[in-house]
Amino acid sequence: MADRLFRALALVRVVVTLNVIVLNTYRRDNYDHPWAAVAVVAAMVAWTGYAIWASSSARRRTTLFFVLDLGWAVGAIAATPLVKGSDFNATIPGFWVMGALLAWAIRWHWKGGLAAATILSVTDLTLRDSIDQANYGNVFLLMIGGPIVGYMCESLQRMAVERDLAERAAAAAEERTRLARAVHDGVLQVLALVQRRGTGSDNADFAELAGLAGEQERALRSLIRQQGTVTPDAAERDLAGMLEERGSSHRLRVEVATPGVPVAMPSTVAEEITAAVGACLDNVAHHVGHEARAWVLLEAMPEEVVVSVRDDGPGIPAGRLESAVDEGRMGVTESIRGRIEDLGGSATLDTGPHGTEWELTVPR
Repeated sequence: MADRLFRALALVRVVVTLNVIVLNTYRRDNYDHPWAAVAVVAAMVAWTGYAIWASSSARRRTTLFFVLDLGWAVGAIAATPLVKGSDFNATIPGFWVMGALLAWAIRWHWKGGLAAATILSVTDLTLRDSIDQANYGNVFLLMIGGPIVGYMCESLQRMAVERDLAERAAAAAEERTRLARAVHDGVLQVLALVQRRGTGSDNADFAELAGLAGEQERALRSLIRQQGTVTPDAAERDLAGMLEERGSSHRLRVEVATPGVPVAMPSTVAEEITAAVGACLDNVAHHVGHEARAWVLLEAMPEEVVVSVRDDGPGIPAGRLESAVDEGRMGVTESIRGRIEDLGGSATLDTGPHGTEWELTVPR
């Protein structure tokens, strides 16, 4: 976007330079030193050509260039009383100073526009014996025009960056969706078929292969889900993808069921929910064993999310949680209930011979 703005400024520079040549030719009788005026105008034309060339490349648009650009404008104004006499009305550069003013506005936005306008205005007013309505009007336009143009340039550049990021994110998401569809129609279907055929088989090797195929299927689905998640705001994360990642990386056999769309939550909330689910799974591995199975279900409602974590263990003996608290072991109290309650939610426990199930409810 900056390149496009400087290309537009190049056209402005050409127009105001032609205006300088025409006006100063028309007012040639107003100069005390005509040949000095010709030299000043020629220098302005030469600098215009250099400025257009220099500003066409980001590498050449250095701080020194912008300082010199404004310096030429200030110098042309300062040379006016020496060339035209102390009783001059219009400065030699006139509207030509807009080139430097707009360049500062593009480079340093409203602050640059305000600084350049102030320097140019102070220089112009300092050289005059008196200030009339026309002088005041010119200075007023400079002082409001510089910051406004700078602010608009900043807004345009920010919008261009946001547009480019959105386009890249959309293209990446589209490509990931295409790859995920191809993987789902091929590899995942084969892995699922191997798991179904081998589960419960009398052949131990085939049954083991089916188990490995099931694990790889879950891991691949989780990877696809994580890669397919695009959140527009860095302050938000996809809770569904985070839970799938936690389940696939855990040493237990964990099956994670989530909605078919990303579940965007504030980053801190999503991290705390995922940590609480991880604590539930760690408890299963510690108290039931690494051969236990666990299931994680995510339900996303408009006003809340509910995460259920269930295992196939024997359940928690009656009074065991209370005695753990008395003994100073606060794992369940702090790692699970504490996290969820700090988020304004609730954590309920259902345990018995059928297994243990945590239901974590958090408002959105």
